[in-house]
Amino acid sequence: MITILNRYLFTQTIHCMQRRSFLKNSALCAVAVSATGFIRFNGTHYVGDCETTSDILGPFYRPDSPLRSNFVIAGEKGEPIELSGIIKHDDCTTPYKNAKVELWHCDGSGQYDNESPDFKYRGTMYTDDKGRYSFNTILPVPYGAGNSYRPAHFHMMITAEGYQPLVTQLYFVGDPWIEKDESASSPAAKRRILSIQQKDGGKKVNYDVSMVPKLAAEPAALDRLTGVYVNEKDANKKMELIKKENQLWMKGDKTNGMPFGMNMEYVNNNTFTIPGLKTETLSFVFEIQPSGAVKLTETYTNPKGEKSISVSMKSK
Repeated sequence: MITILNRYLFTQTIHCMQRRSFLKNSALCAVAVSATGFIRFNGTHYVGDCETTSDILGPFYRPDSPLRSNFVIAGEKGEPIELSGIIKHDDCTTPYKNAKVELWHCDGSGQYDNESPDFKYRGTMYTDDKGRYSFNTILPVPYGAGNSYRPAHFHMMITAEGYQPLVTQLYFVGDPWIEKDESASSPAAKRRILSIQQKDGGKKVNYDVSMVPKLAAEPAALDRLTGVYVNEKDANKKMELIKKENQLWMKGDKTNGMPFGMNMEYVNNNTFTIPGLKTETLSFVFEIQPSGAVKLTETYTNPKGEKSISVSMKSK
């Protein structure tokens, strides 16, 4: 089958071949025709020993949450808790002033406010001159049904100029559902399982963040994205994504023009591209639906500025 990516690669390969000396052309051309693999970003290196890991964005993010640090709602159930910490530069030491910190989580019944103008249990604040942030809210609860529950967790998105936005989730020591959850039980999530402290008569958790110029997608998050994607307009058009060397790969075969497959480079916020390209040219955006299904939107913009958009759903 021919996908947007196949058309893009074909166009770039022909362009390079017409120049005859394609190996001397741009890195993109060399990448497009390479039979030995593709340039891969090594996302495992961080400055210092203060690794901050990412997690999947999930289906319940709402942009433009109000500026506030107190989420407590009188009369609603939930144990009060304070979440605080320091946002730092990638040297693990220097505080980052004015970093944007977004927090959201479910209520005491396991429900998210996805539509109301109140933006319950959602808010945004900016760090002070010492990099500090602090939210007063309630302790989220596990939610699900039967033997399938997500452990209690906070969602965070941190945006700081000069660094890749960080999307992550925070869990809590002692939650019995952690070991059954792919994301929470991942080794990369170990530092994000927080101990709840008793302080001044209340509960408190602390989470410091060190920003990095580039983050690799967490392996457990990649597991959620792997599988066969079927085009919503043509069921014969399929693309299989696999995890290889802790990266997301398009599985190669003789029909898709990529016999060796291709790795996808994580950008941020559930968005990938291929190495050597900007997302403005080619992007793969994954959306986790409330039902748990995964939607993939593939967008390619050609040199004339014309866009091609393909939407697929994960079938298995």
